[in-house]
Amino acid sequence: MPEHNVIDAARLRVAGASIGYDKRIISEHLSVSIPDASFTVIVGPNACGKSTLLRGLARLLKPTAGQVILDGADIRSYKTKEVARRVGLLPQTAAAPDGITVADLVARGRYPYQGFIRQWTEDDERAVLRAMEAAAVTDLSGRLVDELSGGQRQRVWVAMALAQHTDILLLDEPTTFLDITHQIELMELFTDLNHVGHTLVAVLHDLNHAARFGTHLIAMKNGTVVAEGAPADIVTAELVEEVFGLGCLVVPDPVVGTPHVVPLGRDRRQA
Repeated sequence: MPEHNVIDAARLRVAGASIGYDKRIISEHLSVSIPDASFTVIVGPNACGKSTLLRGLARLLKPTAGQVILDGADIRSYKTKEVARRVGLLPQTAAAPDGITVADLVARGRYPYQGFIRQWTEDDERAVLRAMEAAAVTDLSGRLVDELSGGQRQRVWVAMALAQHTDILLLDEPTTFLDITHQIELMELFTDLNHVGHTLVAVLHDLNHAARFGTHLIAMKNGTVVAEGAPADIVTAELVEEVFGLGCLVVPDPVVGTPHVVPLGRDRRQA
């Protein structure tokens, strides 16, 4: 099958889009496809367009040209609640209302299914319970969100996204501000979700996390896609130098065998 047909078949993709903020375009004529059932990670230096791309995929930014395609149609042709029933979003900075419990916050993930006629149902209750179980926060259900640790709060936000019952989850720097233990726990949770069929798209700063947990990488620089593919296929010392300007060695991760980036450091680069 020709490559363009494969790309067209993807549920979520960007087709010739120019995306930015106000009159400042970050990415121009951008075309990229999110493989179905993948754990796609977008990597690149600061201000390269990673979060801009993710916000475009989430319909938070409107392209000035081109389209973001969801299930064969321009994403802007759907009503807001319909998009929310198909795509879940974990934003970079999420703030919970004061005094809200975990269960009540997760329940807000069912908002896309509520309406003037359709109110809370047993299906909604089951969806919330399943989401809390999947994110391992069931034992926190009665706790106040603002009493939780950073890692626990992130899991609660993931549970809320899962309660939307979407197949596609967008994650904007989900491990920011977390210690290394909570970072790994959260990345393993995302891997588990991917293994049961979710398509995940995450923006990450840690290239080693991206290579270890992601199944598909999109490397960006200056608003354009420099390379994309499986980590083992594209993560090389040459790519890291080109994208990040970092001299390094790329060696097999001693635990799982995925590419692992080892910076050379200034003295080594000058030697």
